[in-house]
Amino acid sequence: MNDNATTVLLVDDDEDFLLQEQSLLERAGFRVVPARSEQEAQQQLDAQQPNLAVLDLMMGTTDAGFTLAYRIKQRWPDLPVIMVSSVHAQTGIDFDLSDPRRRKWLHADAFLAKPIRFEQLQAEIDRLMPAQPK
Repeated sequence: MNDNATTVLLVDDDEDFLLQEQSLLERAGFRVVPARSEQEAQQQLDAQQPNLAVLDLMMGTTDAGFTLAYRIKQRWPDLPVIMVSSVHAQTGIDFDLSDPRRRKWLHADAFLAKPIRFEQLQAEIDRLMPAQPK
């Protein structure tokens, strides 16, 4: 990985998901800053600014991902945020972000339903950050 690698803040309270995605992202050339909670993610954000954030929707509380995405967008409006969650499988709620109003409400630029394939995540990163070095 080079010193100019894209830094991804990866936030999820599911240790298995976090480790798996961190490994895959690092293998793809990204620098990964992992966090296991909203509070840990906030500490990482205070210490450094990532180029992109991948956030679980529900961590500890059902709105932790929403809150974190809101805080990120308030501080860095142009920082891409990808929300991931199994909420659709659990509730049937669909977060279609093709409508800009919904995207603004969710404070995310993309939404992926768990379980995700790494290729899906890679495609969203490439779409949101086409010119970034890995």
